Amino acid sequence: MTQRPPERLFADRESAGRLLAAELRGESDCVVLGVVRGGVLVAKPIAAELRAPLDIVVIRKVGHPMQPELAIGAVSAEGDCVFTDYAVTFAEADLREWVDAAQQRARELEARLRGDNRALPLAEKTAIVVDDGIATSATIVCAAATARRRGAARIVGAVPIAPADVAAAVRPPFDDFLVLQSVSHPHFAVGRFYVNFHEVSDDEVRAVL
Repeated sequence: MTQRPPERLFADRESAGRLLAAELRGESDCVVLGVVRGGVLVAKPIAAELRAPLDIVVIRKVGHPMQPELAIGAVSAEGDCVFTDYAVTFAEADLREWVDAAQQRARELEARLRGDNRALPLAEKTAIVVDDGIATSATIVCAAATARRRGAARIVGAVPIAPADVAAAVRPPFDDFLVLQSVSHPHFAVGRFYVNFHEVSDDEVRAVL
């Protein structure tokens, strides 16, 4: 019987970010974008290592009406939206209603986190989009769409953990995509690859910013 290679456990989001930072040392003229909320803690040591400015991108999941944890799509505070394959079974009017509600939540969250601070300019920059892991990829792909629309010349995705099939499929729209560990697991959940995977508060995000 073939043995599966051992799965890496990350101590917490910041330690995972330090490992990603070591792989990203060649990047320059960049802005690091942490996907709110957990991705911001991973992004913090990357920005410090690269001596790059750190900003946030606020994405809210559009959940399946019967299984809210299952993403049928994702929307940014600025209105960028992507859908997963699960969305094809729903009427367009229903999808629009759910997207509008998710975008409103994203706008409210961004206002709480930013206060009077404006988003950093991305024109002609490399945007490094960071999350604490991906499952369906909808969130990070939506974040990439926002970065591209804001003028980023190049977009690099960086996550500690992802399912192998999703990691392979997600590379477009990214110019580069870094995954520390891609795994094949029938019941994938990002949190199981961290020793400490606490719920990140708004106050933690504001403190990082």
